Amino acid sequence: MDDDLLAQGRPGDRRGEARFMVLALLAGSITGLVGSLFHKAIDRAVGWPDWLALRLDGWALVCAAAGIAMTGAVIAVAIVRGFAPEAGGSGVQEIEGAMEGLREVRWRRVLPVKFVAGVIAIGSGLVLGREGPTIHIGASASAAVAETFRTSELERRGLLASGAAAGLACAFNAPLASVLFVIEETHKEFPYTFRTYLGVILATIASTVVTEIMGGTRPDLPLAASAAPLVFLPAFLLLGILIGVVGRVLNAAILHAVAFAAWSQRRLPYAYPAVVGAAVGALFILLPRAVTGGEDVIPRLVASNPGLTVLLGLGAIRFITMVGSYSSGVPGGIFAPILSLAVCLGLAFGEGARLLAPAAGFDATAFAIVAMGALFTASVRAPIVGVALTLELTGSYALALPLMVACFAADLTAQWCGGRPIYTQLLERTLAQAGVQAPPRPRSEDTGLA
Repeated sequence: MDDDLLAQGRPGDRRGEARFMVLALLAGSITGLVGSLFHKAIDRAVGWPDWLALRLDGWALVCAAAGIAMTGAVIAVAIVRGFAPEAGGSGVQEIEGAMEGLREVRWRRVLPVKFVAGVIAIGSGLVLGREGPTIHIGASASAAVAETFRTSELERRGLLASGAAAGLACAFNAPLASVLFVIEETHKEFPYTFRTYLGVILATIASTVVTEIMGGTRPDLPLAASAAPLVFLPAFLLLGILIGVVGRVLNAAILHAVAFAAWSQRRLPYAYPAVVGAAVGALFILLPRAVTGGEDVIPRLVASNPGLTVLLGLGAIRFITMVGSYSSGVPGGIFAPILSLAVCLGLAFGEGARLLAPAAGFDATAFAIVAMGALFTASVRAPIVGVALTLELTGSYALALPLMVACFAADLTAQWCGGRPIYTQLLERTLAQAGVQAPPRPRSEDTGLA
């Protein structure tokens, strides 16, 4: 880092530090407000199948739903391509690139496009999460604050990280995991100084306060599970290993699908998102648990536990719809779909364990919760965040040790299988398309290990 940048973060510059803290609080508050409105808009939009079911039935209902979701996907892609191509996908890789000085945050375009197209796409039922767009919205809000108040380059990068953390905190009501996300996921790009680090914490606090005022204080996915006996740890270790393989396959599938979608767009514009949207719309009526980000699906799955065969089939379908939805080019994240896919796999693993050892007393819900952190870790390659995020989301702090075991196993397995962090790979692809040479990364940074 340049000496002048370091100097701007030196201890003793109390006036500058105080100013930056105020800007971080402002950015976090804006993120919490805009992000909460974004989530409320999605919650209202995603209820359209209920309205449609009051007017149609049978195959007319299925066809109408397919048409609505297809139209939503195509419109969302058209908005993104027409006004801000960088607003497609989650946006996390864009923020990492901007913190390295390789990408520009065009907040005047990204903010409205991410909001409007995100509501249309996620509200259509596509298997996407709200957290990716919210992170991008938070970073864009921070870029606006940095530009308005003419901050230094160091402060601008620090505010981008603060906004990203604030966005994740708003999406999941998980402030601790959000701070850790910046530390673990962006450890290469984040400019560590007392000023910027405290700014991340303050922005996250501000965003969480605003989010809880607007949406409540309870965990986003409260799931009840008792503490697992120590003798069950080998089972959680095995689960982590299996999930690590799934995470490696998932990342590869996403990248191949993104490449295929780009190839398809050049030859038959909008055909790919149209097909994905139509399939998702039909499933919204025929098999509702196979679509949407999964925030509402997860509690219902845990409560009903439909059995091993159904869970494996549902997991396979959600895998396909998630990969198709993300690669279609609309705004949307992968965190929530990863968690819902993991719940299917974790419940299935728990059911299998109970069939093999019915007297052992395995709790399938515990395996579902642990699988959430493990699959997040295997894909994003951030095990500390995986543990913290799962604990904050579910409130199941009694499972901290099994979570750590499974996340460790998933991270190690994904690395040994040749897996790399999904956002690193997506950023490299974005830079290659833009003709920008990605900076060399040491092996430890490339695999998410500091």
